[in-house]
Amino acid sequence: MKDAGVDFTPADEAPATGGALADARQAVRDNVAKGREQATEKARGFAEEGKVKASEALTHFSQLLTDAAAQVDEKLGAQYGQYARSAADRVQGFSSTIDQKSVDDLIADARALVQKSPAVAVGVAAGLGFVVARLVSAGIDQRDA
Repeated sequence: MKDAGVDFTPADEAPATGGALADARQAVRDNVAKGREQATEKARGFAEEGKVKASEALTHFSQLLTDAAAQVDEKLGAQYGQYARSAADRVQGFSSTIDQKSVDDLIADARALVQKSPAVAVGVAAGLGFVVARLVSAGIDQRDA
């Protein structure tokens, strides 16, 4: 008996023990948690940026409606111009609401809408999906041209 029960395997070639496997599992869990946290932060950043852009676009659209109201007054009458001003006020109010709420509040409002009116939510989602599909299709067609 030459080795008399002594292990001559170098430490870096030793088989993984239960402790090393547990450490590896914990490291994977930590990396997954870190990745999830980074993805959440990035998504939140994109959502904040989208919220700001949407608010700006709605404010701009409201201003366009207000500017057009004067022309509508001249061409069609004050009653129709008032419709345009009323629409501008509603769009501006919606823009202000978006601007004042946090992304979390907007998500909570969307969830509440889906719970109250699932049919409306499905209809809106289908409409938005159709619009996005058309925009993507148009972008692909322009790229190929």
